[in-house]
Formats: sequence, structure tokens, C-alpha cells
Amino acid sequence: MNSVLITSDIRAALTEVLAAIPHDRLFILTDDTTSRLCLPLLANMPAVAAAAHIEIGSTDAHKTLDTLADVWTWLGEGGATRHSLLVNLGGGMVTDLGGFAASTFKRGMAYVNIPTTLLSMVDASVGGKTGINFRGLKNEIGVFSLPHTVLIHTPFLRTLDAANICSGYAEMLKHGLLSDAAHLESLLAFDLQRLCHAVAHPSPEHEAAAAALLQTLAEQVGTSVRVKEQVVEEDPRELGIRKALNLGHTAGHAFESYSRRQGRPLLHGYAVAYGLICELYLSCVRTGFPTSLMRSVVTFIRENYGSYDITCDDYEALYELMTHDKKNTSGCVNFTLLGGVRDIRIDQLADRDAIFDMLDFYREGC
Repeated sequence: MNSVLITSDIRAALTEVLAAIPHDRLFILTDDTTSRLCLPLLANMPAVAAAAHIEIGSTDAHKTLDTLADVWTWLGEGGATRHSLLVNLGGGMVTDLGGFAASTFKRGMAYVNIPTTLLSMVDASVGGKTGINFRGLKNEIGVFSLPHTVLIHTPFLRTLDAANICSGYAEMLKHGLLSDAAHLESLLAFDLQRLCHAVAHPSPEHEAAAAALLQTLAEQVGTSVRVKEQVVEEDPRELGIRKALNLGHTAGHAFESYSRRQGRPLLHGYAVAYGLICELYLSCVRTGFPTSLMRSVVTFIRENYGSYDITCDDYEALYELMTHDKKNTSGCVNFTLLGGVRDIRIDQLADRDAIFDMLDFYREGC
């Protein structure tokens, strides 16, 4: 398993990590947002003074083969070799695409992830999944390739807007469902809207509340990362129990891909949140997940994430997208479901009628 370090001093931690990784050239990949908001924290560091900076467009719209080819081109023109090192500074799009670029350039060079969004801290940057979207399908092309190190610096969360905080928190809810009741209860009790407001509207009178809420969130991030690390260590290539991390994602990826197709793209975590509604309902029907707990989670999601409006006319397209999910075998739609908190049921198949019933539950407001 790669090394995941949570640090309050990103400059010192990165200096130490770079000293521990032999490399002939250093490259730093950002998107245009993290270049402006996060890269300045690394400015004037002797360890990165000679680094070449590669900047790509932000948002999932740039997680494409064209952008990947651009990164390969910049690495080649910058003299990168398989002994070079790439630092990915950004959200999940940057760490996914940058990890894939590093893992395939010259048949593989080392890379370090510095996640700057909540989503990438607790999910995308950890675990070694890399890739790009292709032909309208989420993460269709990629490889398993672990970063040398992941450096998590939670003060980066102050650079986020409310939507991106909520997006990452959905993956934390998933980890709570996979771990234990106490952790899930603390996540459902957290005042997410108050934190979002305090961060989105910084002011002296809100600073104390924001600092306290961010400290609580940082502690929850640590717990969430440990949940994912434990699963990945047991099953690094998703042959068994790592499929647990797909909870909410079969339906969620369909929502995400369909939203892009419709020109009203969802952030990944919002799509996962809506996927959790669907798949917890399916868990109630198929594997005995407690209805009362399902409704508690659904209420939290409805209050903090709103909804992505669909009609029954959208069902066929969403079902078709689910049939293309990478987890499927023999053409069947494969879900990870729960019998209860931490009672994980992988490889649960559902047919078209069951999926349409699940979408009915989602659409009718539960």
C-alpha cells in the first residue's frame, strides 16, 4: 500500500517526501484552479524550485484523452524519463488523470498525489485507481497504479466552495456505511450546511465556528481515509472486498454520465449521493438493510444535496449506462449492497425491472 500522510505543514512534508524519492526531473501537474489557489503555498520551496509546471483545464470535462495526450506531450518535451517524478496537485480529476499519465509514460514513472478537494482527499487520490473518461463513460480507460505517497493537507479545504465540500462528503457517508454505526452517526449529525456557509462566506464573526467545524471535518477525513486504506490493502485490484467501495456508484456513475450528456453536469459526489439513495433502497428490498436507517441517510442527502430531476422517460438511458459499468459480468448489472452498516454484500445482480423500481423510489421523493 502507498504511504498516506496527513500533515499540517505541506511544505515540510513535501520537502521530506521529495528527498526520499530519487528522480532526475520534477514535474507538477495542476488544473487552472489549483494553479491559482493552491500552488502558491508551494512557492519558493527549494525542493520544487526547478520543477516544470504543467497546467490543464479544470472540471471533469477535461478528464479526456486529448488532455492526457497533452500531458504526455509536455512530459516528453520537458525531458521526462521513467526516472522522473510527477506531483499531482489538485482534485480527483487531476490525481486520476495525472496518475494515469505517470503510470503510462515511458511505461511508468513515480508520482505523488497532493489532493486539494475533500473528494480527492478521501477517495480519488487514495487507492491507486487512475484513468480518464471515454465515449461518455466515467473512468472507462485507466490502470491500477499506486502513488508513491499521498499528502493530505486539510487547510486546502478553505479554498473550496460549498458544492465541492458536499461532493466530497458523500464519499465520507459511503465510508461511514461501510465501517461502523458510530462513525456513520457522527457523519449524519455533522452540520454540513453551516460549514459550507462559513467557508463560502468568510468573515471574522464566522471564523471561530468555521475553524471548529473544519477541525471536526479533518478528524473525520482521517477516519474516512483509514476505512479506504484498510479495504484497498486487503484487495488492491478489486477482485473481492474492494468492490465494497462501489456502494452508490453503479447508479451514481449512470447519473453522472447522463447529466453530462444532458448538458447539466453533476459533481461526482452529488451523483454518488443520489446513487446511495437508489442503492440503499435496493438494499432494503434485496438484503434487509434497515428501512429506518435508510430513511435517515436519504433525509440527510435530500436536505444537503437536493435532487437531480428525472422522469420515467429517462429510465432506459440510465439503465443502459448501468449496463456499461466496469463492475458488470456477463451483461448483468452488478451492485454492492448492504444488509446493515458494515454488512457488505458484493456482486448483487439486479434486472431491468428491479432497477426501474429503484429509480421510481428515487424519483418519487422517497
